[in-house]
Amino acid sequence: MGSCIICGTPADGAICASHEQDVLFEFTGNSPQQLTSGRYYKGTVDGFAEFGVFVNIGSRVTGLLHRSELDQRLDSLDWDEGQEVYVQVTDVRDNGNVDLGWSIRQSEREFRGQLLDDPERGAVLIEDDEDEESEAENDATSDTSATEESTDDSDSENTEQQATTDGAGAGAAARQETESTQQSESTTEFERVEIETLNDHVGDDVRIEGEVVGARQTSGPTIFEVRDESATVDCAAFVEAGVRAYPEVETGDFVQLDGEVELRHNELQVETEDLTKLEGEDRATVEGRLEAALASEARPDDVDLLADHDAVTAVHTEIRDAAETIRRAVMESRPVIVRHDATADGYAAGAAIERAVLPLVRDEHAKSDAEYHFFDRRPLEDGHYDMGDATKDVTTMLDNRERHDEKLPLFVVVNAGSTVESKDGLELLDIYDAPRVVVDAQYPDEEVAELADVTVNPYLADAEGSELTGGVLGANLAAHVNTDVREDVSHLPAVSYWEDAPTVYTDLADEVGYEAEHTDALREAVALEAFYQSYEDKRELITDLLFEHGKRDLAEHVSGQFREKLETEVETAEPNLSIRGSNDVSFTVLDTEAFTHRFDFPPVGLLLDTIHRRELGAEAAPGDTHVTIGLGEDELHIRSDGRVDARDVAADAKDEVSDAGINATGTRDGSIEFLSGERDAVVDAVVSAISDRL
Repeated sequence: MGSCIICGTPADGAICASHEQDVLFEFTGNSPQQLTSGRYYKGTVDGFAEFGVFVNIGSRVTGLLHRSELDQRLDSLDWDEGQEVYVQVTDVRDNGNVDLGWSIRQSEREFRGQLLDDPERGAVLIEDDEDEESEAENDATSDTSATEESTDDSDSENTEQQATTDGAGAGAAARQETESTQQSESTTEFERVEIETLNDHVGDDVRIEGEVVGARQTSGPTIFEVRDESATVDCAAFVEAGVRAYPEVETGDFVQLDGEVELRHNELQVETEDLTKLEGEDRATVEGRLEAALASEARPDDVDLLADHDAVTAVHTEIRDAAETIRRAVMESRPVIVRHDATADGYAAGAAIERAVLPLVRDEHAKSDAEYHFFDRRPLEDGHYDMGDATKDVTTMLDNRERHDEKLPLFVVVNAGSTVESKDGLELLDIYDAPRVVVDAQYPDEEVAELADVTVNPYLADAEGSELTGGVLGANLAAHVNTDVREDVSHLPAVSYWEDAPTVYTDLADEVGYEAEHTDALREAVALEAFYQSYEDKRELITDLLFEHGKRDLAEHVSGQFREKLETEVETAEPNLSIRGSNDVSFTVLDTEAFTHRFDFPPVGLLLDTIHRRELGAEAAPGDTHVTIGLGEDELHIRSDGRVDARDVAADAKDEVSDAGINATGTRDGSIEFLSGERDAVVDAVVSAISDRL
C-alpha cells in the first residue's frame, strides 16, 4: 500500500483511482492487454493513414488515434514520425487493437505527475525504478570491489598518514570555498523584471512579483503559475520528487520569487531558488500594482462600432463593459467559456468572440497550448442556457478547480440567456459566483437580466432590436475585445442575416472582400455544420468556413449540400401545408410530426423559417399579416417576424383550453407546449389568440 503523489490518500501504488487521469504514464509492458484504459500515456508517432495516426505506446504496442478523436483536422496536425506525443488509451479490444483518444495536454509539465505503468508492480514512481536499477548495478560490482579492497589494504596503510594530512588541507579548503559561495549567494542581487520581458533574460537570475494563479504537483517539482502586471509564467520549485514545495503558498497568494529563467521545450520557465509569500504592506503594494495594470489594460479604448446602427449604438456602453470583463478574465488567467445557440447566427457571434480572445490568451500565457485550456466555445442545442447546460458546466468547472486549482471561468452566453428558460441555469452559476456575461438580440424577460454581471441587449436599452442579430452584437464585441481582429470579423454581421441584411453590413462585408453571394454561402455552410456539431464544437472547421484560410471553395461546397438537403425537405413539406385565415391574418400550418423527417437536416426551426419567408413572398397569401405555425405532437412553434409574443398567446389560449397544460417557451416567436390529447383544441385556441392580438 502506497500513497497518492497528488492528494496523499492511501493507494494501491503511487496514484489513487480519482487522479489516474491527471498523471502521465510510461508503459513498460509488452502486451496491449497490460495497458489500463483511461490512463494517459507517453508515445511516439509511428505513421499516418487517411483515418488517423498510429502511435507507439512503449516499445512493443501500437494504437490508433482515429481522426474523429482529434481536436483539429488530420491534415493540419503538425506531428512528425518519431515525435513524442501524449494520448489516452480509451479501449483495448479483444483482438489486441488499441483505441487512443486525444490529450489536450501535449507536454510533460502539463500533467500533475509522471509514473511508470509496470505490469508487475502497477503504478510506480520513475525514481523508484531508477533506484532499483542502481541497486542492481551496485550488487553486480560488490564482489569486484571486495577483491580490490583486499589487494589495496597494504597500500592503504602506507598512504594513510599522507592522505590524512592532505585530507585535512582539502577539507579546510572545501569549507572555505563553501563559506565563500554561501556568502556570495546571500549577497546576490536579483533584479525585478516584468514577466513579459523574460524572453530577454533566458539564463539570467531574476526576481518576479505577482499573484499565484495556479499550482500543481508533479512527480518531480511543484509548478507555480505566477501572474504579474504584464503576463503569466510557470515557475518550477523542487525539494524532493513528488513533494509539495512551499506548502504555505496557495492559489490567490501574492509572492516574491527569485530564480533562473530557462527555455524548456521552447517554453519559458523559471527555476525557483527562493519563494516568499508576501503579507501586509508588501502584498498590498504588489496587489495594487496588478490591479492598476488590470484596470487600465482591461478597459478597451473608445472603439468605434463596426457600422452606424441605432440599436447597437444604444448598447455601446454595455459592449465596452462586456469587453472589459472578457479582457480582464484573460489577464487574470480565468478561462473564458462561450455558450451560443447552435444556429448560423449564434455561430457567427461565438466565432467572432473566439477570434478576438485567442490571440490575447496566447499573448498572456507562455504555454503553447494555453488557448485550449483558457478558452472554449460550446453550442447550445435548444437556444437556451437551461439547467442541463449549467449542470454540465458547473460539474466541469468544479472538477477543474479541484484537480488543477483552476479559477472559476467566465461564462459568455451569446444569443441565449435572456428569457426565463435560462433563469435556473444562470442562478446555478450565480450560487458559485462564476462571472457571467449575456449578449443577446432576442426579446428578453427583464428579471433574468439581473442574473448576469453584464447584459448586452438592445431591448433593455429601450431600443427596437427586431432588425438586429446576435452576430452583429458578437462582431462588435469582438472588435472591442481585440481591435486587431476588426477587419477579420467585419463580414460576420452580413453572414448572420438570412434576409434583408442592412446595407451598412453588406457594404462592410464587400469592403473586406465578401460579396453578397459568398456571405450567403458562408451562412448556409455554417448552418449545416451547426446541425451536426450541436453537441460539441470543433473550432477548426468553423474557423476554416468563416475565416477561410485559403479555402474559399470549402463554404461553396458545403452550402451546396445545405441547399440540396433543405430543398428536398421543403418540397416534401409544401404539399402538406394547410392554410387558414382569421381577422385578416393568414396562417400556414405544417404538421411537423407527420410531414418532416425527424432527426434529419434541416431542423424544424430552420425549415419553418424557410417556409415562412417563402409564404410571405407568395402573392396568393391572403390578409395583411402572415403567421407560420409548426405543429408537433405536444408543442407548436410560431413564426411572425417578431410580432407575436408566445407568452401572451399562451395565456389567452389557456383561458380557452384550461386543462391542456399550456406553457410558453421563449418570448417573441417562441413555442408553446401542451398535452398531446388536446392538440386540436390548442391549435384553434392559439390561432384565435394570435388573430385577436394582431
